[in-house]
Amino acid sequence: MRNLDFSSWHALLSTMIGLAVIALVTVGIRLLVMQTVQQRRERENRQINERLRTLIAAYKTLGGSFTGNLGVNPKHLRDLRAQGEVQDDAGSDRARRIRDAVEAALSDILLLGTDEQVQLAAQAANELAQGRPVHTDALVVSLRDFIRHALDLAPIPRDLSIPRQGPTRPGSGAAGKGRKDEAGGGGKGGGGGGGMGAMGGMGGGMALGTRGDEDGHGG
Repeated sequence: MRNLDFSSWHALLSTMIGLAVIALVTVGIRLLVMQTVQQRRERENRQINERLRTLIAAYKTLGGSFTGNLGVNPKHLRDLRAQGEVQDDAGSDRARRIRDAVEAALSDILLLGTDEQVQLAAQAANELAQGRPVHTDALVVSLRDFIRHALDLAPIPRDLSIPRQGPTRPGSGAAGKGRKDEAGGGGKGGGGGGGMGAMGGMGGGMALGTRGDEDGHGG
């Protein structure tokens, strides 16, 4: 035992401890870098998804119609009254809702669109501000091509004929009124059924609630 030299064992142990510490530090740094990169990718993916979601909504707003008047009337109700061009309330409200939706979509495109889309949106916004009718078909085509490319979809064939697209028109007032009347009729029927239940001695009636469809009210 007296002839054994433990100095080499102490040196080996120190070396092993040092290597273990270095390995732990390296692994910790690597995990930290990987976590940082993963968080950055997740943040970028969320931003891309939010951008696509916003631009898709703008595309649907600006290009949801293929027939009828595809332009946007920039006049407000006060302008129509001043010029003696007042339509019925339904028509005026419909034009106002289309114009408001288009303005909101143009604002989103100015924030999140590509350079080409921003230029087209700015041009359309300037025409609205100057009181000139606006057509959004060129902007719709740019949005459609960008969204398909971002989603890794094949481009639309150039020989495919697609009609010009215009802003989505709100639902007609007649359809909205029909839905309201139908819901109201259901409510009355439910009340009547409750009365019959009470008359039959089976307990109290159950009233059905009705819900109006505000989005369906329009021109």
